[in-house]
Amino acid sequence: MDETRRPTLIASVQRALHLMEVVASHPSGAPAKQLAREAGLPLATAYHLLRTLAYEGYAMRLPDGVWVLGDRVQSLHGRSRTQQLLARVRPTLIALRDELGVACYFGMHVDDEIRLIDIADGPRAPRVDVWVGFDESAHATALGKCMLSQLDDERLRDYLSRHPLVDLTPNTITERTRLLSTLTSPCGLSLDRDEYALGTGCAAVPVTDATGTAIGALAISCRTGKLPRIEKSADRMHARAAELQRTLTLTATG
Repeated sequence: MDETRRPTLIASVQRALHLMEVVASHPSGAPAKQLAREAGLPLATAYHLLRTLAYEGYAMRLPDGVWVLGDRVQSLHGRSRTQQLLARVRPTLIALRDELGVACYFGMHVDDEIRLIDIADGPRAPRVDVWVGFDESAHATALGKCMLSQLDDERLRDYLSRHPLVDLTPNTITERTRLLSTLTSPCGLSLDRDEYALGTGCAAVPVTDATGTAIGALAISCRTGKLPRIEKSADRMHARAAELQRTLTLTATG
C-alpha cells in the first residue's frame, strides 16, 4: 500500500472546521454574513454549516444575531487537556512498569477527591482488579494512603467523614486511629499489604508540583511476596515521581 498517497479529505468537514476557527476569532461574536465572507464561503453554505454546528452544540446564535462558539467546544477543550496530561504521564508509567515489572498507577487530587488518572500494565504486569473504585477505597490502597497523607487535618477529617473505612479484606485497616498512624512514612513510601485485594501488595510515593506541594501519587501493584523487593527500589519510584513533577509543570504552563 502506498503510504505517501494523499489522504481522502472531506471538504464539508474542512469547511465546518475553518468556519469554527473564524467564529473563534471574534470573541464578541460576528454575524453570519461576515463569517461567510471571512471563511470564503457562499452565504447559504455558511448558514447551513452554522445551523448544523448549533444543532450539535458547537456554535450558538445570540439574540442580537451574532454567532459564537457553543458550550460543547469548552467541553472538548477540557477533555483535550486530560488527553494531553495522559500523553505526557504515560511514558513515565510505562518506563517504571518495564523497570520493575509491575503495573503502575498515577492518581491526583481532583475536587477534594482521590482520582485514578492513568494505569500502565501489561501481560507480565497485570493491574489489580479494580472492583471498588480507588476514590472509595483510599484507606485500603497505597496510592490512596499516600494521597491522604498529603491532606491537612481539616481536609483529612472531611474526606474520612464522607468515605467510610469499608472492610475489603481481613487485612483492611478500618480503625481511624490506626489508619492515621500508618499515613506517615520516614522514607516517603506508602504501602498496602493485602488490604485492597488478597495476594496483592502496593507501594506509592508522592508526586509534587513545581512548588514542592504534593498533589498526587505514583504507585505500583504486585504480588505480595514481591513487595520487599519493590521497597528496596523506592529510589526508582522517587526518580520517576520527579519526572512526573516536571511533566505536570510543562502541562500546566503549556
